[in-house]
Amino acid sequence: MSTLNFKHLHYFWYIVKAGGLLKASEQLHVTPQSISGQIRQLEDSIGEPLFQRSGRGLEMNDMGRMVFEHADKMFSAGEELKEALREPAAARQSHFRVGVSNVVGRSIAYRVLQPAIALPQPPRLICHEGRLSDLLADLSVNRLDLVISDRPMDSSVNVRAFNHLLGECGVAMLAAPRLAAKLRRGFPRSLDGAPILLHGESSSVRHRLLRWLDRMKLRPRVVGEFDDTALLKAFAQEGAGVFVSPSLVADEICAQIGVEKVANLDEVVDQIYAISTERKLTHRAVVAISQVARDVTFAPAKKRDSVLRAV
Repeated sequence: MSTLNFKHLHYFWYIVKAGGLLKASEQLHVTPQSISGQIRQLEDSIGEPLFQRSGRGLEMNDMGRMVFEHADKMFSAGEELKEALREPAAARQSHFRVGVSNVVGRSIAYRVLQPAIALPQPPRLICHEGRLSDLLADLSVNRLDLVISDRPMDSSVNVRAFNHLLGECGVAMLAAPRLAAKLRRGFPRSLDGAPILLHGESSSVRHRLLRWLDRMKLRPRVVGEFDDTALLKAFAQEGAGVFVSPSLVADEICAQIGVEKVANLDEVVDQIYAISTERKLTHRAVVAISQVARDVTFAPAKKRDSVLRAV
């Protein structure tokens, strides 16, 4: 085929989205005969039918499903654009799109991002969670304004972006009450042979923890490895093993899922980075995030208390 009539394609897409020709004709205020004729012309231009008989009705065949998959990407994007254009200009300019690496705990992510929504005129926060590599790809084409990660972007990554260390803190070992009570006795030697839940390979704190265990000549029994921190916590909640969490939110996690602190591990450090396309931070939401992280969130307790009293 040499050309494709997008009006015909749009009718096809609308029929599928609406759930049938009659429903589509009602919503589009076009007669069923007119839409049917458009679909026949589309099939003629493609050279193959898009539907097949199924009982009394029609359903998409393999060609129809393939065409719809591509049409859906095109026209869904168009609908999103129309929705965005309906918003006032000021609202369109106030979106703040952030990618959060899936190894960053949600409690930490909230504390880091909260200053953005606490601004006098806060932007609309749009969060995406995913693998760091995917988020950096979106950052490189301006689909994201900022990426929050537990490690800096590697210099080998072909993305023009800059790492900004927001802060760091030690970690705490947490476990269900019965296991926690057992591990407190004779800690850290009690970890030898104990069940442990590890974050996935992409987590930087996992590797720091393993290096610490190796230095201490401790060999816990690895029960599982998890890319999803929420899933890891679900296993921990049921007593499957001990795990580490940033000490900054350890008490909060204990209250949330009913686990207890075994011990603090200040030797194992958890870091949080903001990765942006700016060498010098200028976006007002990013500046707020950076300042609060440095002066409050990750500040030493004495400095944090003095800042909060000043506020």
